[in-house]
Amino acid sequence: MTLIDKLNWRYATKRMNGTKVPQEKIDRILEAIRLAPTSFGLQAFKVIVIEDPALRERIYNEACQQPQIKEASHILVFAANKNVSAEQVNDYMNLIASTRDIPVDTLAGFRAAFDGVVAGTAEQNFIWTARQAYIAFGVAIVAATNEEVDATPMEGFNPEALDKILGLPEQNLGSTTILTLGYRDESNDNLVHAAKVRKSRSALFDFK
Repeated sequence: MTLIDKLNWRYATKRMNGTKVPQEKIDRILEAIRLAPTSFGLQAFKVIVIEDPALRERIYNEACQQPQIKEASHILVFAANKNVSAEQVNDYMNLIASTRDIPVDTLAGFRAAFDGVVAGTAEQNFIWTARQAYIAFGVAIVAATNEEVDATPMEGFNPEALDKILGLPEQNLGSTTILTLGYRDESNDNLVHAAKVRKSRSALFDFK
């Protein structure tokens, strides 16, 4: 199948059958997330990969009572940085310098571009970092589709409860979205054969 074929195949799977996704597929999805574009390339977020049944049961009971939480093979929680610190930016400058084998002081101009971000409020920072996490989230959905792995994007959860369960506040993180990965349960998912509903090309795009 082409990518367009696969995007027509995918849907937000409502019920999953518990079958494990092969590790090599998970690894390729995670690598796609790692390679996703973000503003400045800072990657001001983390993805928590959850398989543990007991932890998933707690998430289901306290933060997100959707069946995919227990039925999926893996759960990905996208969590964005609450604050962007000068130390975090400096670490990123050092990573660029070591990766590209250049002196870190040659990045002073680029480093200065982060001054406004570092000086921003926690609320401003989280709005910005959450948007970066969403870019990676979108890449993850397409990557899963490319692997013919079902994925369910979720925003309908209690972020405060989820953050507490995963200890995110202590890591300067706040949850933004959940992506469950697995395989559709064709006998219990009433949307499995439903036609995909999307706007027409002419309604969605405005060509100038």
